[in-house]
Amino acid sequence: MALTQGQWRQNVLEIFLPFLLAGFGMVLAGLLLDSVQHWKVFQACPEIFILVPALLGLKGNLEMTLASRLSTAANLGILDDEKKAKEIAKANLALIQIQGVVVGGLAALFALLVGWIPQLKFNLVDALLLFTSSIFTASMASFSLGVVMIGVIIASRRLDINPDNVATPIAASLGDLVTLAILAQTSRTIHSLSFYNSSIMPQIIWPGIICPLVLLAIYFFKIMPFCIRVANDCHFTKDLLRNGWTPVLSAMIISSLGGTILNQTIKKYPKIASYQPVINGVAGNLVGVHASRLSTDLHQKKKSDVLESTSLSSGETENLLLAMVIPGHLIFNLILAILSIGNNSMTVTFTGLYLLAAMIQVGSLLKLANKLVNYLWSKGIDPDNAAIPYLTSLGDLMGGVLLAWAVYTESILI
Repeated sequence: MALTQGQWRQNVLEIFLPFLLAGFGMVLAGLLLDSVQHWKVFQACPEIFILVPALLGLKGNLEMTLASRLSTAANLGILDDEKKAKEIAKANLALIQIQGVVVGGLAALFALLVGWIPQLKFNLVDALLLFTSSIFTASMASFSLGVVMIGVIIASRRLDINPDNVATPIAASLGDLVTLAILAQTSRTIHSLSFYNSSIMPQIIWPGIICPLVLLAIYFFKIMPFCIRVANDCHFTKDLLRNGWTPVLSAMIISSLGGTILNQTIKKYPKIASYQPVINGVAGNLVGVHASRLSTDLHQKKKSDVLESTSLSSGETENLLLAMVIPGHLIFNLILAILSIGNNSMTVTFTGLYLLAAMIQVGSLLKLANKLVNYLWSKGIDPDNAAIPYLTSLGDLMGGVLLAWAVYTESILI
């Protein structure tokens, strides 16, 4: 069934305004990454760059999945009961804490393996820096953004706004900036504790070992057991705690591959830093909205063939989302060019290549979302829990490859 003119107008307003808000957050994240790449800790331990897409991708793995899951629950009226809503909110916050800590630890391990094995290198202080920074960042970002997501979804329900259109863009707008800020500050603090100078007593390095070990012990022996109990006691999260790891861990690996591309590309083309959160964030934002809406349709109608019966409506939404790519990126890149004060020259050649890359990225992801959501539903897998992690992580990988292609092609053409 085709969308009416009123529905079309409502979709434009509900999607485009949060999309712009999300874009401004991504621009700030890009400017922040462009700045912190010159910090001593990033120069001393460049493997941190490998962590960036994986940790920024947590908003797709955890927060946007949480938003999609709770948006469906809200649209089905499950969250209308205040007592039940509190129970579900508490259990979901506990669940994303567990997932965040595990993913953060594995992302750090992946960074170590990729960054150090080819060089046969190992440094205990840097290893602890990577693990502690990654786990602390994942934990704090997941908790703070999870609280915001729950508030947004409940407020949207009360204001008669479709949370599918609002929640995932807000997760995207705050996710990159908050996560990157926590990662940069945490890693710099731990690195400062590990400062070593031959003119100073060598014992000064021990705070850089003891403090991360204490923090890691608190997480694994206090916080994690408590969160496991809470998530296991709620039927809404119990199954996810036991069986919901495949999409989350698969997405972490895919995003980390994008991190290796970023780590290599940023050495030769430093200007890529400010664009990476934007191109990946926009793609994750738009495909997250699309997947969330498709999943809600399936849950509401409870029919395996629902996507075929609403193919015209979903196709119109897909076209609307794709139409936002070029104007959105032009606005965000113009802001980047102004605020970066010449550090990132936005040439006509690069802009054209960048927009082509963005259209290929988002167009491919939207098409894949239609097939993936339908496939997961047909296999009895809830797409609210599985679709967005795969889609956003693939978007991160595609964004890294296409952005590297754009800057390399520009260097040849000019």
